[in-house]
Amino acid sequence: MSSSPTDLLTRYLDICQMHDVQPSSDVVSWLKKAMVQKITCQKCTVVILLDQLKNADLSPLIDLFCSNDSNALETVDLLCESSADLHEYTVLSLMHAINTRLRVVDIRDTPLKEDILRDLFVTGLQCQILNIKSTKIQKLNMAGKFMHMHTLNMDFCTSLSSMEKDCFTYMPNLTRLSMCATRVSNLWTTAAALLKLPSLLELRFQNCLCCKDTSPCHLKDVNTPKTSSNMPIEGYFGKLHIDEHAVSQKYNSHHPSPICFQKHYREYMIVSLPRLKVLDNCQIGKLDGERAKTVFSSYYEVLPNKRQHKESIISVLHMRETGTSGMLNQKSLKSKGPSLHKKSQSFYSRSLCAAKLGSSAWPVLHPLSNISQIMKEEGKLLRPRQFEYHQTDPSLMAFGTLEGEVVVINHETGNLVNYVPFFDTNKSVLGLCWLKRFQSKLVVGYDNGSLRLYDINDTLPEVADNYCSSTGVEFDDFRHLTSVHVNATDEQILTSGYSKKVAVYDISTGKRLHLFTDMHREPINVAKFAHHSPSLFVTSSFDHDVKMWDLRTKPVNPCYTASSSSGNVMVCFSPDDLYLLVSAVDNEVKQLLAGDGRLHTNFDIAPTGSGQNYTRSYYMNGRDYIISGSCDEPVVRVCCAQTGRRLRDIYLEGQNARSLMFVQSLRGDPFRHFHMAILAAYVRPSSKWEIIKVNLLSSGQYSSEYQKGQHLCPSYRSGT
Repeated sequence: MSSSPTDLLTRYLDICQMHDVQPSSDVVSWLKKAMVQKITCQKCTVVILLDQLKNADLSPLIDLFCSNDSNALETVDLLCESSADLHEYTVLSLMHAINTRLRVVDIRDTPLKEDILRDLFVTGLQCQILNIKSTKIQKLNMAGKFMHMHTLNMDFCTSLSSMEKDCFTYMPNLTRLSMCATRVSNLWTTAAALLKLPSLLELRFQNCLCCKDTSPCHLKDVNTPKTSSNMPIEGYFGKLHIDEHAVSQKYNSHHPSPICFQKHYREYMIVSLPRLKVLDNCQIGKLDGERAKTVFSSYYEVLPNKRQHKESIISVLHMRETGTSGMLNQKSLKSKGPSLHKKSQSFYSRSLCAAKLGSSAWPVLHPLSNISQIMKEEGKLLRPRQFEYHQTDPSLMAFGTLEGEVVVINHETGNLVNYVPFFDTNKSVLGLCWLKRFQSKLVVGYDNGSLRLYDINDTLPEVADNYCSSTGVEFDDFRHLTSVHVNATDEQILTSGYSKKVAVYDISTGKRLHLFTDMHREPINVAKFAHHSPSLFVTSSFDHDVKMWDLRTKPVNPCYTASSSSGNVMVCFSPDDLYLLVSAVDNEVKQLLAGDGRLHTNFDIAPTGSGQNYTRSYYMNGRDYIISGSCDEPVVRVCCAQTGRRLRDIYLEGQNARSLMFVQSLRGDPFRHFHMAILAAYVRPSSKWEIIKVNLLSSGQYSSEYQKGQHLCPSYRSGT
């Protein structure tokens, strides 16, 4: 025989007597209501209000729900309307004891500790509705089994910034998800996590003002908001943009998460989540889907290297071994029947990269923060200010510090190769450049204007091993130095700085060969030689101009001038010297033809509106892709150099919501496709900078060392 609510009440009173605690009048009242429901043939439900319980009441309830008598209840709702002073792990045990009868868990606004939430997310729950609104979560990893849950509310989780790789793995029935007013901003990892939800139909990161849940807005006049034109909508964090042709009435966006301000956010989500029916309280119609595909294909790149369809790594390796592409040769169909294309090794390498990147939404980020542990001086903190990969040795990297040290490391193993101590405590390293023919030498420029040429194969005789010395060549100082570069033949050094001057030095004698003045109307931030033409160099200035010069003709007049709409932060040649990559303040990035300065690609990166957001961009994978980051933003953008389409964004995150992290500089790895290094600066609590290696071809989480750092220094607009 099945138990009745009357038996359940009796059982509860017996358990209280066993625990020697007074029965809770509230619990008795709830159970009596269940008795009435049973008698009147209603659904037998108990609503537990945690606010009305004491810690002593929890253990009897846990025993009650673990007993067979609790089978008389069909559903149980567990609500917390205020900050109840209860033992959190005991509350968690109560949830698990209720088990499959758990329908609603509403613990909004409760100050649950992070480890409690972590345990909840890892173990999972049997509830159907979970409301964790306004709880303190930073990285969401709901990897536990939530097999019956169909509704999840995480609105106003204002610390929540990202979803981890295993999130949403076991939620087959989740249909409604709300994440308004969070800090989620990454389109790529967010879409990859949400794609694991096979039943997701309604999603919102912002809400219509009149809507209380995720369902479509009841106002018939409101159509889908868009982000593809310049019609502004006032939002919580700024302005959204919508399609004027698709909206008949102003859409009342409310409490948007930062992801909503990504350009073409709506189109990206519609294409990435094809089963979705409602986004941000707006119905997704057939025309919305078609329009989204058009916008997506023109602005985003799903896979690199012009690959249109995802392939498994195993299938690409098999094709490489068999020398085929798996595609039928069309000509052979007309003649001798089907045969398979034979492709070059480059084709298979690019296909393999595409397959790896396509399966790696979460790139691996690894900090080079352990170098100080292998220094001779214990406890020494190294704060990188500039860095460069070696040009011929894939394992070497040099970086200069804010204190004036120069460090050469094997970035693959983390081992120290050589170290130059500081000679002046008031100088920082702002420029580094490896020589090409003399591969053990590098030029270093300091912010006090001094230049030095070091050979990592030489050591100082009076100090320990691995301390390299200057070559003895003396250079005249260049005041306000911010940039140094060596020409293609290793014969000359080019310097520029926070002035209107550019100097050229003989690298073997240290003699200054040229001092050009008034090349620009404002300071020249960066000057770079071409990679293959030793006499050509380019300058970029805060006067908005980029100029090409030729030392074979006295550079009184430039070969040509190209202009940006704001001050130029830097410029560099593509590896084959066919293009120039120009970065101006606040994400104005474009590629020019090096021959005449005409515009080739505009990367159309959204500005922040800050005049102090200094942007730097470099090439990656030869000249196939560019990477771009800015000193007021925690993101690096990867774009196709030929089309300008966005491939991926890489977000940097600190340990908690208060530890902001920004991009100070970056470089593409010259030997490994889709690898790069980022010089990151942290805003608090301490002043520390570090170099973070990024691998886009491997899927993983941030390494443990990466999560430990909390730090930042002021932004520098000078240097590269």
